[in-house]
Amino acid sequence: MSSLVIRAEGYEEKTPQDIKKMILENDVKIIDLRFHDLPGLWQHFSMPAEELLADLEKGGGILKEGIGFDGSSIRGFQKIQESDMILMLDLDTAFIDPLAKTPTMVIVCDIYDPITKQPYTRDPRYVAKKAEKFLKESGIADISYWGPEAEFFVFDDVRFDQGENFGFYFVDSVEGEWNTGREENPNLGYKPRYKEGYFPVPPHDSLQEFRNEVMLILRSLGVPVEVHHHEVASGGQCEIDLRYGTLTRTADNLLIYKYIIKNLARRYNKTVTFMPKPIFKDNGSGMHTHQSLWKGGENTFYDKNGYASLSQIALWYIGGLLKHAPAVLAFAAPTTNSYKRLVPGYEAPVNLVYSARNRSAAVRIPMYSDNPKAKRIEFRPPDPSCNPYLAFSAMLMAGIDGIINKIDPGKALDKNIYELSGREKARIKSVPGSLEEALSALEKDHEFLLRGDVFTKDVIETWIEYKRSVEIEGVNLRPHPYEFYLYYDI
Repeated sequence: MSSLVIRAEGYEEKTPQDIKKMILENDVKIIDLRFHDLPGLWQHFSMPAEELLADLEKGGGILKEGIGFDGSSIRGFQKIQESDMILMLDLDTAFIDPLAKTPTMVIVCDIYDPITKQPYTRDPRYVAKKAEKFLKESGIADISYWGPEAEFFVFDDVRFDQGENFGFYFVDSVEGEWNTGREENPNLGYKPRYKEGYFPVPPHDSLQEFRNEVMLILRSLGVPVEVHHHEVASGGQCEIDLRYGTLTRTADNLLIYKYIIKNLARRYNKTVTFMPKPIFKDNGSGMHTHQSLWKGGENTFYDKNGYASLSQIALWYIGGLLKHAPAVLAFAAPTTNSYKRLVPGYEAPVNLVYSARNRSAAVRIPMYSDNPKAKRIEFRPPDPSCNPYLAFSAMLMAGIDGIINKIDPGKALDKNIYELSGREKARIKSVPGSLEEALSALEKDHEFLLRGDVFTKDVIETWIEYKRSVEIEGVNLRPHPYEFYLYYDI
């Protein structure tokens, strides 16, 4: 099976001897094997470190044959009658878990079918590695770079429940403006007002030390963090930005990012959500995604004479993103809650246009630097509820399609979109208004994803079926609390 493995770009190779050395030097007791389900959550199981050490002494049978697990229990994977699956360890990903009480080594795994001995088509990480491979084989570029800005809320309390005769949610934060009058024994104030949480220093920003610790832990793991800050919304909204990296490795890093943030928050007696819109009437959490293509060590997106110093290749890439955005968002903004964020106002990038600096455009060209290496485009509609392996891959395939077919993105729109005339606004296309609209777009427009067998039809069909039957239908069938306010006295 090892001959079928596609190596992820951006990793330093680790040999079995390197792994053995890491185990012994860190007195590792547990090997934690992690993989990704289809909707977007890290899964794992653990084994004694002695088992892996003994196996390595015998020649590494586990590394060659993998470890079996029940795929029928994982969302979007196998049916009960075909449940057996195999995890193949990607040694390059190994790191020591900084938050585990018992010394633990984490290894990210790839998923294989035990009968065919082939990589499993619904393994999101396999999709990402195929996307990298297809880019290189296309001759368009050697490598793609990705820089996600994942926002999140840090709450002090969360409660939610749903039954046949009731349904509610409740979130709370000591920072929430709604708590300015609460008895807190004592209430010390300094609670950011709605839409005014961007960049205030402590004590308004009560989460500075938490983010400091997250940043230092991530950097100790080789996950490159550039900056962190409080975000716009009241109630504990934050952002920690990852430095750009290759596609699969950045997706891996984003999973580590979420893991560290959630688990460190528990140590602070707090809870974190990457849900796009947990607070009404304030900004939601997005994941603006910076991306660029490089060939022969040169940034193909740069042209000093182009609009915002963009090359023709970059403009075609943007053309592909804008054309296929409704379908791409079925993966990049993949929840019913995502479309409560993607509404006009709240700095939401709902307009399918591109612009330098304009933050209401779906594609923005950052203008912070004139360095050719820094030239990139930023796709703003995605949010952090996505499965990054699938979302990044879908964006890349849309951009590649734009380059192959020389899709013209039209003229840039540098005006304030909210101040345009009705006629001007009518000509601007918008992102889908619901998850159902995005899934319908994906049904009609997915040929660009099938190139190079990057996405397969079974992945797309399984994704659409799961999202409709489990999420959309589940939400639509349940009475909403606000419906009682609107309709109870009719």
